[in-house]
Amino acid sequence: MKTKEKLLTFFEQHRGFYFSGEELAGQLSVSRTAVWKAVNRLREDGYQIDAVQNRGYCLAPDTDILSVQGIRKHLDSACFFPDLQILSLVDSTNSRLREAAAAGAPEGTAILAACQSAGRGRSGRRFYSPDHTGVYMSLLLRPEHASPGEAVRFTTMAAVAACEAIEEISGQTAGIKWVNDIYMDGRKVSGILTEASLEVESGLLDYAVLGIGFNLYPPENGFPEELSSVAGAILPASGSDGKNRLAAGFLNHFMARYHSRKSSDYAADYRRRSLVIGQDILVLTAEGPQKARALDVDEDCRLLVRFENGKTEYLSSGEIRVRIPEKGVSH
Repeated sequence: MKTKEKLLTFFEQHRGFYFSGEELAGQLSVSRTAVWKAVNRLREDGYQIDAVQNRGYCLAPDTDILSVQGIRKHLDSACFFPDLQILSLVDSTNSRLREAAAAGAPEGTAILAACQSAGRGRSGRRFYSPDHTGVYMSLLLRPEHASPGEAVRFTTMAAVAACEAIEEISGQTAGIKWVNDIYMDGRKVSGILTEASLEVESGLLDYAVLGIGFNLYPPENGFPEELSSVAGAILPASGSDGKNRLAAGFLNHFMARYHSRKSSDYAADYRRRSLVIGQDILVLTAEGPQKARALDVDEDCRLLVRFENGKTEYLSSGEIRVRIPEKGVSH
């Protein structure tokens, strides 16, 4: 590990506290000159490191930059990731991680980015991913003896984990619009895209790439016109270590559910947070929109609906329209 990374790890563990150059050199087993160079490199990366005579250096408490060191500080002890990567800019974290998966990357490899130039949502839609305001990540899963249907269940778990992480950082309630959108106060703040690769001979999952994007803060110039009536942000303004806390919170909650998926009732948690069950909806079909009522979501995350003619049907994919209440759900 380079001196800069060592210093950032130490600073992240002691935010708001001052340490002299001599103390830091002793902690890191390097020279004071090496400490000085590392401090300057961190400042070049955007970190606010205060320097006060006779007190030393301090990482400002309100620093809010996504980093491996900042995320690991908030991870549960049982939450292990063999390769956690942070990129300032990437076309798509899902695309980059699929390349790594095809090359043999292990389960738990995660790629996070501060900005995506070609972020993707369902059906190939663009996922707006501006710099400085969001958290965009993809996580590699390699479950043993898993059927293709498991990939949908991972989306279900991720939706619940996203709500839990959002609520921890914001103190506000979040809900789920089937199948993979997270809403707060009637506006979408997060979306999930799970992509799977199958083994040719067995037909089982080779791997799944779970991608999720969070609108943590409002963009400086607002959301694009086509999103302005739908998109929202989790927090009104940048907060102390918000990006790292949100990323770690999601990873903690998701991995806990993933490792206990055979015994946990994640589907029940999904239902409790549903913004759709019990609502009148429009199901978008090839024949046009059809009115229906959403009745339930089953263990495979299929939406049970009843159409106006009384016919019931399980929807495993597709698009629906529903009025999302501003107050969300209570649970």
